[in-house]
Amino acid sequence: MDIGLLRLAKKLPDHEIFFEINKINPFQFVRTDDLKIKQFCFTKFEGYHKETKNCYSIVSNKSAPLRKKTDNELFAQTEEIKFLMPKNKDVDYIIYAKDSFKDFSLILLPENIMFQIQDFSLQPNSELYKLINYYE
Repeated sequence: MDIGLLRLAKKLPDHEIFFEINKINPFQFVRTDDLKIKQFCFTKFEGYHKETKNCYSIVSNKSAPLRKKTDNELFAQTEEIKFLMPKNKDVDYIIYAKDSFKDFSLILLPENIMFQIQDFSLQPNSELYKLINYYE
């Protein structure tokens, strides 16, 4: 399975990143249900390219906290963080296509915010490969 790895040139919140992506693309990415693995959540966005009839999914590589800390907590609890690709912690997002046509070059990326998509091949025995197939 071929996926793409996305790295940010500068750290921004998800909504700002996808606002910028949506400004320059002919199709829109929308937030969907998070990808949940045990007690970890990974933000997920989907976009449908009408011309190619392809649905792209972008998932955060780093888990988001399940709950916000409150000011009245006696001790600040540290949130455990999980990565979908633990060997690639520098990767911010993972992109994949639900269909067989995986041309990530059709997705325009905002300059000065993101680097170009790096192609990556997942092996069928990898955890992420199984996870993507399970959710799709």
